[in-house]
Amino acid sequence: MPETQTPSFRRAVVALNGGRSDARITRIACELARANRAELVAVHVVEVGWSQPLDADIAGHSDEAQRVLDYAEEIAEESKVVIEPVLLQARDAGPALVDEALERDADLLILGLPYRKKFGGEFVIGRTIPYVLKNAPCAVWVVREPIPEGAS
Repeated sequence: MPETQTPSFRRAVVALNGGRSDARITRIACELARANRAELVAVHVVEVGWSQPLDADIAGHSDEAQRVLDYAEEIAEESKVVIEPVLLQARDAGPALVDEALERDADLLILGLPYRKKFGGEFVIGRTIPYVLKNAPCAVWVVREPIPEGAS
């Protein structure tokens, strides 16, 4: 059996969506960052509707957005890792995450995927993950939540 190696990276963008997967992907990122002495950037994107100007200060007044970033910082602190929190406002999360990864020269982008089914039982992946997989300038890890008991 081949020897397994810990995946390595220099800088990772961790995409937080405010859901249950945030804790899982933050812990994974912290564990690997500590092993690699890598930098972590936690990004939460607040989507702004087309009916509002893009520069409207929506994210700055959002307690929920700040809670998402604070939680990631708590997990990083427990793991003895530094994580830089970033709050973005954009029309769509996918392009904002790809732009942030490009701007930060990240070599890894980590996203969480909740296990969801729409009416009729079909698994739903949304539009952010396909966009990121297609356009990210770096490696992309998608970490799907476990299937809830009784949901199969």
